[in-house]
Parts: sequence; C-alpha cells; structure tokens
Amino acid sequence: MMFKFEKNKIRSFLMAGVLALASGAALLPVAPAHAQARVLPDFTDLVDQVGPSVVNIRTVEKVTQRSGNADMDEEMQEFFRRFFGQPMPNIPRQGPRPNRPQQPQEEERPRGVGSGFILTTDGFVMTNAHVVDGASEVLVTLVDKREFKARLIGADKRTDVAVVKIEATGLPAVKVGDISRLRVGEWVMAIGSPFGLENTVTAGIVSAKQRDTGDYLPFIQTDVAINPGNSGGPLINMRGEVVGINSQIYSRSGGFMGISFSIPIDEAIRVSDQLRANGRVSRGRIGVQIDQVTKDVAESIGLGKAQGALVRGVEAGSPGEKAGIEPGDIITKFDGKAIEKPSDLPRLVGNTKPGTKSSLTVFRRGNSRDLAVTIAEIEPDKPVKRAAEKEEPAAKPQASAAAKSMGLAVSDLTEAQKKELKLKGGVKIDTATDAATRAGLREGDIVLAINNTEVANAKEFEAALVKADKTKPVSVLFRRGDWAQYALIRPSR
Repeated sequence: MMFKFEKNKIRSFLMAGVLALASGAALLPVAPAHAQARVLPDFTDLVDQVGPSVVNIRTVEKVTQRSGNADMDEEMQEFFRRFFGQPMPNIPRQGPRPNRPQQPQEEERPRGVGSGFILTTDGFVMTNAHVVDGASEVLVTLVDKREFKARLIGADKRTDVAVVKIEATGLPAVKVGDISRLRVGEWVMAIGSPFGLENTVTAGIVSAKQRDTGDYLPFIQTDVAINPGNSGGPLINMRGEVVGINSQIYSRSGGFMGISFSIPIDEAIRVSDQLRANGRVSRGRIGVQIDQVTKDVAESIGLGKAQGALVRGVEAGSPGEKAGIEPGDIITKFDGKAIEKPSDLPRLVGNTKPGTKSSLTVFRRGNSRDLAVTIAEIEPDKPVKRAAEKEEPAAKPQASAAAKSMGLAVSDLTEAQKKELKLKGGVKIDTATDAATRAGLREGDIVLAINNTEVANAKEFEAALVKADKTKPVSVLFRRGDWAQYALIRPSR
C-alpha cells in the first residue's frame, strides 16, 4: 500500500508539471527583485518631461565688407597686364569711381548653431559661452517653434558658461539635480541640436567624474554621443534632472569618438547666479604659479605621497607674497581642504569671495606650517616679466669633489643679483654637466636648497652636498627665471 501511495504521488506531481508547461508557466527559479530591475532603461517619459525645456540657439555675426569688387578687379587687371601686355578687354571696371569714396558695408552672416535649456520660467536660458561668443545676434527657438531674439546677460569663458534672456513667461524650466548623487555607471541622456538637427536625443552612461580638462572645472565624462551643435544642451539623469551642460568632446576627427565632457551643474549654477546678478564672475586669486608634485620629488623631500601644488613662482605684491608663500613650497591644504592635485587649488581659491581671509598649509624644508592669506580678485593674465640676468665678470671657483659628482660648479650671487631676483640667498650654476644636465639643470639656474636644506652661498652649498646620501637621488630646489621647481640628481659613481 505504501508503494502504491508513493507511486500515485509521483504521478500527480508529473501531471502537474505537464499542465504547467502546457499553460506556459516556467519551472525555473524566480529572479530576485533587484536582478529583474537591471534592464535597459526607457527614456521616452524623460524626453516628454525634459524635451520642452531644451532650446535651439542660432547666432549671427556682422561682417564688414568693402563695396563692389574693386580688389578682385585690380587683381584681374594686373594679371592681364603681366601675361598679355594689355588691360583686361571689354570688361568695365567695377571699382569705385575717383570722386566716390568707397563705403564699408556690414553684412549679417550665420555664425553657428548650439543648444541650451530654460533655467527659469521667466526666460533665463543657460548655454555655453563659446556658443554665443562673438555673436551680434542670438536667436532662441523653442520646441513649439516659437523664436525669440535673446539678450546676452553674461558669459564666462573660464568655465564656458553663458546666460541669455528671452522675453517670455510661463516657460517649462528644468529641474536641477544634485551632483553629489551622480555615480559612475549611471545612465544619462542628452538633448540638443547636433549638426543643426533639432531635438535630437542620445544616451549613455557616466564613465568618470572629476575629470581634469580645465583650470576651474572637474568635468563629468560620459559616453553619450555629443557632436557639434550639442554644446550648451543639458545632461539629464534618470530622474529627469539636469546634472550637467554638454560642453566638450575628445575627437581627432571633429566628430564623436566615444568620450564627451559636461560641466557639473552645481558649478554652472554658481557661475550663472553671478552672471545674472552682476553680468560677470568674480573669482579669488592668491598670485602663485603652481605645478605638479611628482612621486620621486615627494619621496625625496619627505612629503610621502605625491600630493599638493608645487609653488613655482610668487607674484610680486600678491596676496601669496604677503602671506609668506615662497617658491618651492608645496601647498597641501586650503581652508582645511586637502589639495590632492594642482588643479584643486585654483578651483578652491577661485570659488572664494575676494576679501576673504583664508588659511593655507604649506610643506617647506621637511615641515608643514600654516599661513594666513587674504584673497584678492582675479585679474586678466599678464605677460610674465622675467628678471634680466646681468653678465658680471667673476672668477669661477673650482668645483669640489662633491660638486663634481653632481656635475655642478656654482658661485655666490652678488648683492645686486639678489636684489633684482628678490632672493635672500642661493648660488648660481656656472657649469652643469653629466648628472646635473640629465636632471634638467643648466647654466644660469639658481640653486635655493639641497635636500630640504637652504643654501645661502657656495660654502653652504658644498656643506649640503657633503651631507647628502650619495646612494639616493639628491633633491635640488632651483629657480629659472621667475619659476621655481625641483630636480633630482642621481650622482655619478
């Protein structure tokens, strides 16, 4: 009986399976809810939601031309005189008559096509600065085909952000997203006018964040197809929020090659707020020229890891000079925020209001110290004025054994040279050979420190070299013109 019961159970189970297959039901395990959610996204609702907020921007520029074809006419006459020995036959002159002065004429020509998006319901539109740069007229076309002549509120070339205004109300404004929530690998979408093709939608993922391609912006890198004409359009997340402005592409052909860059929307909003309030952007500056800290240099001077911004030069009379910053310093913190790479410093300083008192942490000669600096307002770039090097006859000392192993011969600076270069000490390189030239040093460079030890004269220079461990690279802080930098000399054995 027991066997019969089990046999009937098995028969019932098999019959249930047959019926399930017949009805189309699957006998496979059900996937977890989070696995089911990992499917390709549908962007249709996002396009309906954000599309009306995206605009097409056309620009026009005025070109001044001379009236008539006088220049071409004169060139043709000269051609006939040279090759045929006579004036151009049977063709009346097209140039101006002697008694009629030639009048310049202005002609409006299409300049370019870009994209933008409506920032506020009362008509403020955000785009790229390079889209409207040099335009005499900006025309904004909405999705419903209404066209407006826009007024330029302001443009900031450093961040490539611009704001224009159209006279309209009740417009569909975008929602601004939180850039801190944006993750690498997240789906994003772009809407714009590539090659003048309006209302074009492309999509992809965020491939990197904090990408350095400019002084003031940590770009969002994506694989969204961006082409000429997309500039100024929005980068949109899956919540329908704008997280960036499409600005640049990496390309060897002029078209999309798989990498595009967008301005983070928080940076863009910060700029647009100033443009709307003042028509310009005010940025902070401390007046230092900076460079990267290499791993070898960081290890040789005791910094540990390659971080911070190496100060190569300090402008005379600048906030940096008044704060006590010196060439060769490595700025590791600004207002308590770590400087991981050189580009971090101009961003933090640039976003600080001029007049603010801030703190700096610098690494100098093996030790960290805090400095107070008052932020000034950034000025237009000025050409660097290099100090003239006076050739003064002087007896060049015989290099010691230690200096020879480095490939160097040096001499003291005169008081006039120190005053001109604004230095307290240092030695001038008279000869650089072998190990020194391989390290990048050359005649005329000024050595300021050896292995974190300042050298005021040739005697101190020799003493520092004698103390140096010849089995390790010797770090040399030197100045060339207005710029300070490090070199690593590997002594000859």
